[in-house]
Amino acid sequence: MCPDCEDFARTVLLLGQLALYAGMTGADLDFVEAVSSSLAVSLPEPPPGTVPPGYGPDDGPDYPGEGS
Repeated sequence: MCPDCEDFARTVLLLGQLALYAGMTGADLDFVEAVSSSLAVSLPEPPPGTVPPGYGPDDGPDYPGEGS
């Protein structure tokens, strides 16, 4: 396994669990905001093979209401 794969998977799992917590009644949304930002910043580069070669995050269709 690549050196960052475990860290990447763990961080993505924590972000997912935090998203589930944020949807719960009575969730502390200040906590969610603080922790989600910290987790997102600490997210390592995706492991090789996660993103297809040549992928561009800005490529693809426009969002509704946005023109080219």
